[in-house]
Amino acid sequence: MILDRRRLLAGISLAVVGLSVMAAADPDGVMRSADGEVPVKPGVVYALGDKRDGGFNEGALHALEFFRNETGEAFLEAELQSVDGFAAAADGLVRQGANLIIAVGFYYADAVKAAAAAHQDIRFVLVDGVADGPNIRSIVFREQEGAYLVGVLAALASKTGTIGFVGATDVPLMQKFSNGYAAGARATRPGVTTLVDYVGTDTAAFRDRDRAAQVARDEIGRGADVVFAVAGEANLGVFQAAREGEKLAIGVDSNQNGVVPGTILTSMLKRVDIAVLRSLDDMRAGTWSAGLVTLGVREHAVGWAIDDNNRPLVTPEMEEAVETARRAIADGNITVPDPTGP
Repeated sequence: MILDRRRLLAGISLAVVGLSVMAAADPDGVMRSADGEVPVKPGVVYALGDKRDGGFNEGALHALEFFRNETGEAFLEAELQSVDGFAAAADGLVRQGANLIIAVGFYYADAVKAAAAAHQDIRFVLVDGVADGPNIRSIVFREQEGAYLVGVLAALASKTGTIGFVGATDVPLMQKFSNGYAAGARATRPGVTTLVDYVGTDTAAFRDRDRAAQVARDEIGRGADVVFAVAGEANLGVFQAAREGEKLAIGVDSNQNGVVPGTILTSMLKRVDIAVLRSLDDMRAGTWSAGLVTLGVREHAVGWAIDDNNRPLVTPEMEEAVETARRAIADGNITVPDPTGP
């Protein structure tokens, strides 16, 4: 939940590749243009599934609700069942007056590029993917860094020495999660085994709770007692399987610790809310620019969650181990390789 702007944006900076935008900062740290504010009517195309998914979509929704409550600017929404519906959704948002369209999901990359070319006076933000265009801002995260942190915790919490990873589909983005998770676990407990499996082969996997539960049960049957779920709405199936098997699960994107208290060891945070809110602020301030934005631990946009729901599962020693790793990543003393990089 977003509480206040100062807390949300404290210490946050976006590394925008190839840009040299300059603006003045107000005392609260929010960037403003010298000649006043720009009217913003945002539209959002959510990732496939429920907008209140307790994860990726809900992070974007929180940012939009915060922006609306603070500025009075209403926002438009589109929920899709298929990537094929993006073009029509974007056209509809434009007809309703949207001048900034936010697409939540890497699988929209081609559709965003096409829509941006068709609507050159509209600005687009692609969250979690890269699309080239003079009116597109692409936002990606160093997921491997956050996954490393929860891998440290999983290795320390595991009694069997075997941990699991359940991703939606075997795509490069998921490999950033799985590789970082395994790397953090190995660095903490060299003999640990990490099982890696996927729910499906297409975007439907992000909503297939039943299949996700079965994949998690299979990993538990092979000895995994901590399972990291990176499958969107299908995470709920993984959590169900972990609870039934009296094992632990790890959530992703938003803080999912409270979904099944006592079962969720932690959640890997991926601050979509921060990324979306900054784009809205930049648009309003007249400082918005196209380009690539990369966010990770150093920018406080990737991390892990500890609260009253999972604190009984995390000893002080475990917490200190994760925090030590987090500080080392932020300071550059630990580099978590990106398997999708050069």
